[in-house]
Amino acid sequence: MSDKSVREVIIIGGGPAGYTAALYSARANLNPLLIEGFSWGGQLMITSDVENYPGYAEGVLGPAMMQDFRTQAGRFGTEFVNDDVTKVDFSEQPFRVWVGDDEYRAETVIIATGAVARQLGLESERKLQGAGVSYCAVCDAAFFKEKNVVVVGGGDSAMEEAVFLAKFADKVTVVHRREGFRASPIMVDRARANEKVEFVLDSMLEEIRDTDAGRVTSVSIRNLKTNEVIEVPADGVFVAIGHDPSTKLFEGQIDMDDAGYILTKGKTTETSVTGVFAAGDVQDHVYRQAVTAAGSGCQAALDAERYLAATHQGAPEEPLVEAEVLATPTNW
Repeated sequence: MSDKSVREVIIIGGGPAGYTAALYSARANLNPLLIEGFSWGGQLMITSDVENYPGYAEGVLGPAMMQDFRTQAGRFGTEFVNDDVTKVDFSEQPFRVWVGDDEYRAETVIIATGAVARQLGLESERKLQGAGVSYCAVCDAAFFKEKNVVVVGGGDSAMEEAVFLAKFADKVTVVHRREGFRASPIMVDRARANEKVEFVLDSMLEEIRDTDAGRVTSVSIRNLKTNEVIEVPADGVFVAIGHDPSTKLFEGQIDMDDAGYILTKGKTTETSVTGVFAAGDVQDHVYRQAVTAAGSGCQAALDAERYLAATHQGAPEEPLVEAEVLATPTNW
């Protein structure tokens, strides 16, 4: 099946950025099509308690929050395709997007495919995700007050995670495969200066226990030079070995940096292709938070709306931002 009609906006990716872009686009009567992916919801679908998203005073489970986002976007008329985009063509207008053999066309496209945290590849890691295994200290550090945690990695992100975790945990053990670090010297010095942070170098995390208990109780660490294995008590494991943006689909179509993150122009979400916008972790390698992703999803929808208004004959140059209009009293 091919849908030859030209839509105003197609959004690729179902996470905080994609659902927020869909919400704003739908409320602006742009009738968005959201191709959310077979595994919709993004990284929050493997997150347990979320306590740092505004509006959830008692916290919320990650999957429940994503269902709320999805339901709200759907309430205003967003059309969903629960499958993965397999090909795109941004070489000319209208832009073309394929899901298998199904083709969709649109005047604008918002890319919100996110980024994926690199994993160690352990079966125990997979089973204990959200039950002591985390990929974000800012998100989950508060759950480990007065606990022992392990950080895996040797880059700036790992040092930042260790220092941040030390504000909450009693002990932070950094495990790194080498004696030297990829992290900048100032970040390493900052971590070493913290009395709560210890280092186990030339070593790799070999196993996380205890899957039977359904929580992290300890880790096995093997020294790569001596082959000695030690058991370290731990209540949590933070994997900080990098992220990979989900942008392979767009290679050769739009400009990216060396790490594969989509480049956007100035303070906007516009990419190197006019009419194509990017939001969320797919273009953000600094913050990587649900709330910042949602914020950039809002920006992308507004940027797309302004673009469409400028290209449609008789449309206003600057469309009204609905939330602001509704909040403005008509009589003083």
